[in-house]
Amino acid sequence: MAARRDGHGGTPPGTTGAADAPASPSTEVRPAEPEFLRRRELGAASARSLLLTVLGEFVLPGGQPVWTATFLDALGVLGVEEKAVRQALARSAAEGWLVGERHGRRTSWRLTSSGRRLLTDGTERIYGFGRPVGEWDGQWLMVLVTVPESSRRLRHLLRTRLSWNGLGNLSTGVWLSPHPEREPEVRGVLSEVGVGSTSRVFHARLGDLAEAREVAREAWDLDAVERAYERFLDEVRALEPADDVETFAAHTRLVQEWRRFPFLDPGLPARLLPDEWRGAQAAALFHERHSAWRPAADRHWKALDDRKSE
Repeated sequence: MAARRDGHGGTPPGTTGAADAPASPSTEVRPAEPEFLRRRELGAASARSLLLTVLGEFVLPGGQPVWTATFLDALGVLGVEEKAVRQALARSAAEGWLVGERHGRRTSWRLTSSGRRLLTDGTERIYGFGRPVGEWDGQWLMVLVTVPESSRRLRHLLRTRLSWNGLGNLSTGVWLSPHPEREPEVRGVLSEVGVGSTSRVFHARLGDLAEAREVAREAWDLDAVERAYERFLDEVRALEPADDVETFAAHTRLVQEWRRFPFLDPGLPARLLPDEWRGAQAAALFHERHSAWRPAADRHWKALDDRKSE
């Protein structure tokens, strides 16, 4: 791979070699690669997450079945081992996202209608995320939820779903959002999780702006979110892919990393954010690099798929 400037943090991938080995005096010293292109994906969960990114970026727009071998090669570029790829495909099929079709000794995979729905919704969320939020009128959406202490799975599901919808946890059983217009979807989440009848939803104001900013810091760990944006900016700026293969890897990793932010960043109005918030810079960089790298990434995917179709 081409030499890159230093980077740090992020989700791993899997390239090892000269950049990781000590150099002799006669060996050219290459700058370390960004960590999310250097470390190896080992877990099945990581393989499944990368598979989801590839499905959304390349399979969904193409609309055609894809051979197992294509996935093996594509995810292999990202450091995922064959066994983990096959497990990720099998689990995705078990969950109803994919259907496998046998052709002799080979298998092709196509998206199900629920898989297409899942990926379409996710794609809209990912690419729409980071746009400037409109002027805030000071109104909050507040949710009081009672969940039995023994229901750990229910609490985890509720936390995941409310966080995905941008709500922050102010204290036990108290959630809030500066977007009251999201009340219908929040009520839908409460109903789906099974706590609709034991929850209460309010619209409220919380003192002056200084108090509102303090509440925002209590409900969301904005310092951690900003650090994640800074790592993202460092890592992406460090990437200098030299050919279609490297661009495919960089592009997929770009989307993979950006997919985390709708979970991490609640999309607060500017008045509630710290000064010089890094999220706007990160969003601009994501869209810039995504547009620049997409043609080469598409070429590599098509080349892989064409070769495996022969």
